[in-house]
Amino acid sequence: MKRNDLNVNPIKSAYVKERGMNKIIIVTRKTRLTELVNKYNTLEQAKFYIEHLGADFSDYILEDENYRKAVAAVKSIAEKYARIQEVDRTFFPNMILGRDDIIIAVGQDGLVANVMKYLKGHPLIGVNPDIKRWDGVLLPFEPGDLTGILPAVIRGNYQRKAVTIARASTKDGQEMLAVNDLFIGQRTHTSAQYHICWNRQEENQSSSGIIVSTGLGATGWYKSVMTEAMRIAEILGGGSIFFKDKPVGWSDDNLTFVVREPYKSRSTQADIVYGKLGKEDTLRIVSKMAVNGVLFSDGMESDAIEFNAGSEIEIGIADKKGNLVV
Repeated sequence: MKRNDLNVNPIKSAYVKERGMNKIIIVTRKTRLTELVNKYNTLEQAKFYIEHLGADFSDYILEDENYRKAVAAVKSIAEKYARIQEVDRTFFPNMILGRDDIIIAVGQDGLVANVMKYLKGHPLIGVNPDIKRWDGVLLPFEPGDLTGILPAVIRGNYQRKAVTIARASTKDGQEMLAVNDLFIGQRTHTSAQYHICWNRQEENQSSSGIIVSTGLGATGWYKSVMTEAMRIAEILGGGSIFFKDKPVGWSDDNLTFVVREPYKSRSTQADIVYGKLGKEDTLRIVSKMAVNGVLFSDGMESDAIEFNAGSEIEIGIADKKGNLVV
């Protein structure tokens, strides 16, 4: 027997050969405990800080333990089928992906959304590390489910759900994609000044910003804004408001935008406060803000594009779609 034949897993060898040396990438995120220890240097100092505020530190420890166990279980299963690489979410945008790489996101829904926009049709598997803690709309699987799911994904014989992605592009060539939503406005969420053009309508506006939502993101930030508007109308005697349009599906080529708290004045209007964008529609916004204007996606304000005076953004539907394993 050759030395190289010792301790070889025949199942893994077959799958690695079949996959042409592409890999399974496991994307993780820092837990609240990890972030606290990074901030306060030691576990003891982190514990003192949390308990000093009257909070239960044991919950932070339990969350961290459950997450680490989930990641370990995912790695244990995945390494049977291919080479694996674990990467923190902060480094994932800079990764060079192989054509047939499979991505597993272990975390919350936001992690899945943020990973998806960097993929090019790669299958994305969302794993819920703590089903008692997280609802997991985008996390249909638990770690143990990968035993049956991974072989099917490798063979290409799996159920998938296409997800429409929003795209914002600037005149100077910058681009931002969003799986849930885009925000255009002030970094401080105070009054934003801009000129908006939706198809053939246009006007100057002052508002708390614009939210552009995909079908997937319609249950998030966008929904909260619309719920507030409907409830205020009811309180003021406007009666119940019912949407005549059916909800936008995850894969529908449609986006919906809403303007937050538009303010009508001598120099600003408030007629374009809600609308939809199909493949042929256009939404163009020109900034009139001297400083602090931003464009960011999926709640990642730390990864924003500056949107100050003279900057112009055009928003539409991205050419690619997300590929979520279900």
